[in-house]
Amino acid sequence: MPDIVTVTDLRKTFAGGFEALKGVSLNIREGEVLALLGPNGAGKTTLISAICGLTYLTSGQILVGGHDVVKDFRAARRLIGLVPQEITLEPFENVLNAVRFTRGLFGKSPDEAYLEKVLRQLSLWDKKDSRIKELSGGMKRRVLIAKALSHEPRVLFLDEPTAGVDVELRKEMWDVVRGLKEDGVTIILTTHYIEEAEEIADRVGVIAKGELLLVEDKDALMARMGKKELRIELQEPCKAVPKALKAYDLERNADGTWLTYTYDTKGERTGITALLNDMSKSGLMLKDIQTSQSTLEEIFVDLVRSDA
Repeated sequence: MPDIVTVTDLRKTFAGGFEALKGVSLNIREGEVLALLGPNGAGKTTLISAICGLTYLTSGQILVGGHDVVKDFRAARRLIGLVPQEITLEPFENVLNAVRFTRGLFGKSPDEAYLEKVLRQLSLWDKKDSRIKELSGGMKRRVLIAKALSHEPRVLFLDEPTAGVDVELRKEMWDVVRGLKEDGVTIILTTHYIEEAEEIADRVGVIAKGELLLVEDKDALMARMGKKELRIELQEPCKAVPKALKAYDLERNADGTWLTYTYDTKGERTGITALLNDMSKSGLMLKDIQTSQSTLEEIFVDLVRSDA
């Protein structure tokens, strides 16, 4: 897929000297769902604000659909929809008029059929005449998404779209995101919920202290989650892994008291039975066995800690 957003060596320093973004480079593919993970203050919202043209860049370049967000900001901004964390809506306006108004702000001609499609997709059509103050919190978030989609953007930013909502509503929002992706919308979401990234993202990025630590396909991360370690404590230390066990790619600790075997839990066979048999044939006697499995959350925590 071609890139719809290109961020090159982006830096943002606020008054007082705080450096919120430190040379961030990122390519976002057209039609993908990219989840940005990071602790509070990591720079997620600043990055989104920079791409959307809401904050000045200290240095670097951002292109959206080939348009520079500084030199050609109107063309770039027309391609972008933004759903902020905060629910900021006119409480006494009805849903349809609120969405119409936002479309008009972008200079788009009226298109009632398109707005009906958006509201139906977000399960808001039956609420089109309701005043916003009468809606639940979840419905208000859907109105924010409808307003962000009103001008037919190619890129949609969702900044903590499920913050503060219950699990059931969160899953409904995931379904909304899947539907938007099927319509060809590129979606970038920031989230604190690791399971949200696992559920709906194509790729996952981890940002901490203004630096992008990782951008990786979700399937690759899930493959890492599918890896499990078997730690084998030996009754007597071994000076080296026997040649007969070379095929198992065992890791030996410094004093030779432990051997670690990594295997895929999703595979048809783990190879553990064969390993234990071959170890016995090689004269290695077991004292204890432990297993552990990494999770995406552990990977995320380790990345953030290593950057501390």
